[in-house]
Amino acid sequence: MVEQFRPGVMDRLGVGFESLKKLCPSLIYCSLTGYGQSGPYRDRAGHDINYLALSGVLSHYGRRDGGPPPPLPVQVADIGAGSLHLAVGLLSAMIRRTETGEGAHVDISMHDGALAWNGMTAAHAVVTGMDPQREELLLNGGSFYGLYETSDGKLLSVGSLEPKSWSGFCTAVGRSDLIRPGTDLSTDQPASLKDEIRIVIRSRTLEECQDVFAKLDVCVAPVLSVNEALSHPHTQARSMIVSVPHTDGSQQRQVAAPVKMSGHTPEYRRTGCLAGAHTREVLRSAGFSDEEILDFEATGIVQTS
Repeated sequence: MVEQFRPGVMDRLGVGFESLKKLCPSLIYCSLTGYGQSGPYRDRAGHDINYLALSGVLSHYGRRDGGPPPPLPVQVADIGAGSLHLAVGLLSAMIRRTETGEGAHVDISMHDGALAWNGMTAAHAVVTGMDPQREELLLNGGSFYGLYETSDGKLLSVGSLEPKSWSGFCTAVGRSDLIRPGTDLSTDQPASLKDEIRIVIRSRTLEECQDVFAKLDVCVAPVLSVNEALSHPHTQARSMIVSVPHTDGSQQRQVAAPVKMSGHTPEYRRTGCLAGAHTREVLRSAGFSDEEILDFEATGIVQTS
């Protein structure tokens, strides 16, 4: 049962959804928090690692006998579940408003998002009551799907799950004898299968591996560093790195928006700035005079760069 809504900080300040809705019934108002606007954790502080922990995602991440796994290098709940679900929620509310004229309070919880992204394993647990374990599932290390070290200490990702891909992988590395055990998903694949793949991959450098798989569509890719990924030909072809003008006339390279849309070319106008860079501009647009803004700065009420 969803807990009854209780006044939060925005409501106490008089700018909560219910207050503003009286002035504008078609208002779309979004709250993005760690645990949402209801429930016992609604006022609790948290970070990405906490949301992933509480959602069950981290319970089946890591090596079976390797001790506690390190935190994920990308903030899945913060950036993925939070930002994506926020955008979807706002767009859904806008579509509904177009049809009904009604506004909405969109309540986005990063914990909820992480729990939803745990969908495949959570669905299995709901039905069976069994918890997934580390290196037990098809995609968490329980099969040959994974990362393998090359002879020069780099990593190659092997995701050749489909029979066609797996057959192509085994043929390419000269181990056709592994095709049958690798495609039999009815039973647990023996650890020896991964050991055989480790031996094959460790006998080549990453460059040699890339040469082998360059013209084969078998779901194999090198693990690139961030800078290697930024300069990769596919990244460049997708225009994912753009130059944005600084106020001093120089150019700043940054990652582009990932959404591509026909008939539309994004225009990148601003780079990052120092805290307070636009304080005066914002205050002037709110109707404050330069004299009042100087008073604010002198008393430390606002910060400008």
